[in-house]
Amino acid sequence: MQKPSIPKGTRDFSPDQLIRRNYIFDIIKSKFKKFGFLPIETPSIENLSTLTGKYGSEGDQLLFKVLLRGEKFKKALKNSNENSTDHDFSLEALRYDLTVPFARYIVQHLNDLTFPFKRYQIQPVWRADRPQKGRYREFYQCDADIVGTNSLICEIELVSLITEILNELNLSDFTIMINNRKILYGLVETCNSIEYFSKITAIIDKIDKIGQNKVIEELKNNIPNQSCWELFNELFSLDNSTQIILSWLSKKLASNQEGLKGLQELNYIVDNAEELGINNLKINISLARGLDYYTGSIFEVILNNHSMGSIVGGGRYDNLTEVFGQSNLSGVGISFGAERIFDLMNEFSLFPSNLGISPKYMIIDQSDKPSNGLQVLKYLRDKDVSAILYPDRHKLKKQLKYANSVKIPYIVFIKDSFNSKMNIELKNMESGLQVNTDISNLN
Repeated sequence: MQKPSIPKGTRDFSPDQLIRRNYIFDIIKSKFKKFGFLPIETPSIENLSTLTGKYGSEGDQLLFKVLLRGEKFKKALKNSNENSTDHDFSLEALRYDLTVPFARYIVQHLNDLTFPFKRYQIQPVWRADRPQKGRYREFYQCDADIVGTNSLICEIELVSLITEILNELNLSDFTIMINNRKILYGLVETCNSIEYFSKITAIIDKIDKIGQNKVIEELKNNIPNQSCWELFNELFSLDNSTQIILSWLSKKLASNQEGLKGLQELNYIVDNAEELGINNLKINISLARGLDYYTGSIFEVILNNHSMGSIVGGGRYDNLTEVFGQSNLSGVGISFGAERIFDLMNEFSLFPSNLGISPKYMIIDQSDKPSNGLQVLKYLRDKDVSAILYPDRHKLKKQLKYANSVKIPYIVFIKDSFNSKMNIELKNMESGLQVNTDISNLN
């Protein structure tokens, strides 16, 4: 008989793995709270109309759609033809990220919120992607967003938050890459290709995956404007010096108001972050963040000297709530890739060794009355001490083998009727030392 399996790109998590994941979530959550963010949750399933058109054409293709059921499916099937797509058989989809559902949430609960509103959210998302190392079809995102203000102070806060969380997780050798979509917009505008802006940003966003030559080749094949690919080829060929890049941008954008505004915003964030002692920001003009909703600052964080890819990403979105009927409500946010962080911390053995998953005590009841073990168990738990009672009267060897396999540090042997001053035998499973002591000494 074939063993059961799970879909590709998904994972089971055993207790020791889940303890480690919760260690990551607990640190991230504690920092979110420290920075004044408030928790929300949104449904796993959203209306398909809520999600489509927000992530670009490639993102739309990665939505996990929920098939119509019953009579609705039969009706859709009857009305289908050779031009029908999977959209014709779905009205709902699993959420692709946490940002678009958050924008929907903002508009839906507008009258209940006080702005600026700082929210955090830690929930799973789903993408019909090709599974590979560090890329899953079901994974958790840990998001923090500030909505209702245009202030660049928010970007600096998020940079500080990234720095504090990654340092706490001992992933301190990282670079925060930063760019501004206004700069990209200005560059595309200077070469008269603004109608291809979304396509251009989606292509240049692949540069870390496919390299400069293939990006330029894709621009040649998809953008019918030679000056466009020549401009980006010139940009990508510049010396990797912040001063040289900024000087080049200043010249290219000298007469482009949108581009110059983006450049000004970029310098403001970098300069103020440096004053706070954050010196690992790196301007990366090829950074595009392929999602269509970004309009200003964009971020990606990579671990230095590792090929995993980005472990944090985000940026500013000025118009996202507009598609849900609410204009003039700017927001900016970041998302921590919990799965990649988990894999990296495992690879580098960064989890504390004392992340215990077992109770401190296991009771072996050798008395004549079964309720004695239960009373000792209740006594310890009433003292807020973690303990279990071995439920069966198996041979002692088997009980000790069980305790050893689940890494329980102490065994409590009881032979008498329970009372709060009873004498017990306590065995240290690591040293093998066994002593008589009063039950009140257990803590």
